[in-house]
Amino acid sequence: MTLRRGRVGALVLAGCLVAGGATVFSAAPAEADGPGVGAPYVVTLGDSAISGEAGRWAGNTNQSSSKTDALGSTAYYDNAANTAETISGCHRSKAAEAHIGNGVMSANLACSGARTYTQTPGSGDFKPGLDFYSDANGRKGQALALQEFAATHNVKAVTVLIGANNFGFADIVQTCITNFLLSPSWWPNYCNDDSNVQAYFTTAAVNTQTTNVKNALLNVRQAMLNAGYADSSYKIIVQTYSSPIPNSSGFRYSQSGYTRQNTGGCGFWNADANWANSTAVVKINQAVTNGAAQTGLTNIRYLYATNALNGRRLCENTVGLLEEKGVATWQSTGAADKTEWVSQVRTLTTVFGPYQIQESLHPNYWGQKALRNCMRMAYNNGNPITGTCTRGTGLNAYGEPNMSFA
Repeated sequence: MTLRRGRVGALVLAGCLVAGGATVFSAAPAEADGPGVGAPYVVTLGDSAISGEAGRWAGNTNQSSSKTDALGSTAYYDNAANTAETISGCHRSKAAEAHIGNGVMSANLACSGARTYTQTPGSGDFKPGLDFYSDANGRKGQALALQEFAATHNVKAVTVLIGANNFGFADIVQTCITNFLLSPSWWPNYCNDDSNVQAYFTTAAVNTQTTNVKNALLNVRQAMLNAGYADSSYKIIVQTYSSPIPNSSGFRYSQSGYTRQNTGGCGFWNADANWANSTAVVKINQAVTNGAAQTGLTNIRYLYATNALNGRRLCENTVGLLEEKGVATWQSTGAADKTEWVSQVRTLTTVFGPYQIQESLHPNYWGQKALRNCMRMAYNNGNPITGTCTRGTGLNAYGEPNMSFA
């Protein structure tokens, strides 16, 4: 069935980034395992940009979803039996970047929709933040989950990507897409000057979120101290967010009419796309890196991923839908170089199973495998380093897009 993302009067984009039990792909460790003992582990904390949201899909198509379905219906199952999610809606996909392999074990404690602090809505999914939250139902914040995990596993690196949801990622995307769909090209209603969007990026707001990121990272450090780790025995790898859409000159669909959303699933006005790259992504990432710097911790390293998806972003003119590029399925030769690494934005009127709204605008299977490649290089055989993740071409021996890290 062909899916169309048509004009709507209102839309809801839920649970974006915008991704706590552990996803561990190994046998249970011996009782003696713990700090400095046993197989080395990488642990990931944060939101949907690192949990694996949208990891089921390799590229985009408006034809049968089976053409891009790389992981199938169990894509987000992370319990021991592979039958369900440990926490509903966290979407810790099997493509998530945590699982670098090559002799290194992994645990994915991130959760789609997470902020720096735990959210316990009266209705809806529990969202563990980077704190020590605990309740009678056994629900735990990501810092507490890390502490308990690290006490019995040999954690060598904790990679953290957090902050975008504090800046209202889902609300911003909803506003931008709604404004695009409900205003004409001869009188566009931009989202970048809407009061609810601007409020997220005032100096005071950015300073607040910078502090929240700093405190979240200090919680990570405290969790490791509580588990018996000296700062010198592991590294915290702080990751930045990747740009999901191109600037105005990079779109392959005109902003006139509705093709940009109906066909491409990328309904942003040119001015809003430029603002997203020059302001929103920049300020969010500054809050991440400045917050890390303000911790004063000496065991922090940085994985700069801002431009990692460039050339393969949603609606970018260097790639296309499978059908636009003559690619039969995601498994076709060259599919990773010809198709998009970011999932389409879907609305309530156009999301049909097995797609989910919260997958919108996230790195997909290819994007996550590319970032996994960079994380492996950042881990650097147990001696993590700082570097910038840059896209290459072709696939490596792990079936991941080739990337460089320097």
